[in-house]
Formats: sequence, structure tokens, C-alpha cells
Amino acid sequence: MNAESTTDEIVAEVVAAGSPERAASAQRFFKTGPGEYGEGDRFLGVAVPVLRSLATRLRGLPAEVVDALLANELHEIRMLALLVLAENYRRADDPASWVEQYRCAVRAGRVNNWDLVDCSAAPILGDWLVQADGVDELLRWAASDGLWERRVGIVATHAFTTGGRSDAILAVAPLVIDDRRDLIQKALGWMLREMGKRVDEPALLDFLETNAAAIGRTALSYAIERLSPDQRKHFRGLS
Repeated sequence: MNAESTTDEIVAEVVAAGSPERAASAQRFFKTGPGEYGEGDRFLGVAVPVLRSLATRLRGLPAEVVDALLANELHEIRMLALLVLAENYRRADDPASWVEQYRCAVRAGRVNNWDLVDCSAAPILGDWLVQADGVDELLRWAASDGLWERRVGIVATHAFTTGGRSDAILAVAPLVIDDRRDLIQKALGWMLREMGKRVDEPALLDFLETNAAAIGRTALSYAIERLSPDQRKHFRGLS
């Protein structure tokens, strides 16, 4: 399989790599039941390393094929499409079209589970905005009421954090701090923890001194994970 493969050929190879037992486990783990966040999502049971290996082979896949894969109802097909999109973005002379394709996929509801957001938001949208030196677009995503769009706005800040910048997550955090949905809480706490770990622990401590009472317990637990026992006790006492 390579960049000249057809949509049908790619789907067939991914389907062949599936495992019914792994698929059943994924259906439970990713909360696909009625009323759950992943309601209706369908899994094949393909391991992520397998998908990443396939994505490497598919570098340069045309945008129309990537889009067809993004529209597929099977979870792993969409993940493969996002991994290929990230590969194409990284290697493009003019990556703007790949970023726009990603935006369209998010808006169309194709990036609709937390692992799909987490494998794509920072390496595509986040990286693009780092290069553009601006966080305004992240604020718009984070201000969305939609679960996945909001998570994109949070997780994309990781590109700034890995580049040594704390401004993105500190700008996004106030927009999502009141959202008690579990997947928003976890994303916020994770990104705050990463900011403290990679960039600026004093900035994390300052943020928590001011906001520990407002932040949800799940987000707080994630954010303070790498702090000392005394610091963790202190911030839990403020909540």
C-alpha cells in the first residue's frame, strides 16, 4: 500500500488488520453506548502502532482520498486519515490546505472521539498556529459548546507548550474552566500539567493559586500530578 492506493484498497487493508476481541473492548473503552460520548462509533480493533505504520506508507496520499477516509464510519479508518493528514502537513511546501482540510473535518464531526482529537490537534492545527505566532483561533475553538471542537482548542495548545510557550494554555484555560464534562476536565488538567512540566512551573502554581477553587476536581487532579505532596495537599485544600 502506498500513496497511489485507492480508498477501497486502504479500507480493505485496515479491515483485514482488525480483531473482533479488540474491537469489542474498544467499543466499551471509548464509551460508544446510548447516551455516551462516543455513541454509535464503530471499531475494527486495529492497534494504533499498526495505523501509524500504515500512515507512514501512505504519505503523499491525495487530499480527496484522505477526505473519503475521514468520512468513513469506522473509527480506525478516520484515525488513519488523520495520521496521514498530519504526515502530509509536516512535509508540505504549502501546508495551509491540509490545515483547512483538518478544520473542515472537525467542523463536520469526523474528529469525534478523544483519541482522534489527541493524535491530530497539536501536530496539525497547533503547529500551524505556532508558526503563525497566534492563539486567537485556539480561543475560538475553545469557546465552542461542542465537546470535540472545545477539546481541539485545548489539546492544540500542546504544540505551543512543546515549543516552550505557556501563553496558549493560559489563554484557553479561562474559557473552559467551568466546563465539568469529563473529557474537557481531563484535557485541561493534562495541558496545565504539561505546561508546568515543560515550560514554567511557577506559572502553573500562580494559575492554581488563583483558580483552584474554580477548576473542577478532575482537572485539578491532573494538573497537580507532578507537584510535591505538600503542594498537592495545598491546592486540594483550596478547591
